[in-house]
Amino acid sequence: MADSTPKLRITQVRSSIGGKANQRETLKALGLRKIRQSSEWPDNSQVRGMINTVRHLVTVEEVSS
Repeated sequence: MADSTPKLRITQVRSSIGGKANQRETLKALGLRKIRQSSEWPDNSQVRGMINTVRHLVTVEEVSS
């Protein structure tokens, strides 16, 4: 049975250097360590909140699976 929940591809586009500690920790929790690194996450409210915390450092796109 295929998972039909929509996914988000989150890509880091700016450095976390000089950012607040909670922003650095959020990037780490999303699995992002380097610029242009991407990770895929389910589209839910918890992930949306994490994206909102670092919205100036990442780009987000929906992935059709």
